[in-house]
Amino acid sequence: LNIFKQSKPSPAFLIGGYFHTCILEPEKLKKYKVVKSSTRNTKAYKDVAGGELCLLQQEVDMVELMRDKVMANDICADLIMGTDGKLNDFEVPMITELFGNKWKGKADIVNHNEQLVIDLKTTADIDKFQYSANKYNYDSQAYIYSKLFGYEFLFIVIDKNTHQIGMFDCSPQFYERGEDKVRRAS
Repeated sequence: LNIFKQSKPSPAFLIGGYFHTCILEPEKLKKYKVVKSSTRNTKAYKDVAGGELCLLQQEVDMVELMRDKVMANDICADLIMGTDGKLNDFEVPMITELFGNKWKGKADIVNHNEQLVIDLKTTADIDKFQYSANKYNYDSQAYIYSKLFGYEFLFIVIDKNTHQIGMFDCSPQFYERGEDKVRRAS
């Protein structure tokens, strides 16, 4: 399997993870340590955190508001949860071989009704999401997951500041860029 270097923990990744858990696996929220502190620089935070990265209560409040905004949007709620009594699958692992290498992934949401793999993202600026998609290799992710699950890939994105929601599907060129990167990684 191709192993990528684990990203250094950051508040943005922690917030994104909490957002996913909040929507997809709310029963697992207790695994997050939350500190009632204004910043990560206070003595109170450092005493509770004990050297690990923890969420601030204000971040938890922000994420719960973002979850409420996304789930209040009927289109998002239907895409995420499913329709016609058919529930979607969440956190689905899969492995495939591409260009002689094994690749694994875990889809946030597999929507069989719409034949979509859906990925939830948070962003600091939704207007720059397409730039972020290139910077963070979301094209590779979309290509790999489309091969893993046999469905088109859709990003549901919420802006952490404005709470504007965006849905971004993938153009043939986006998949091709992703395929090229995956081929070159092999």
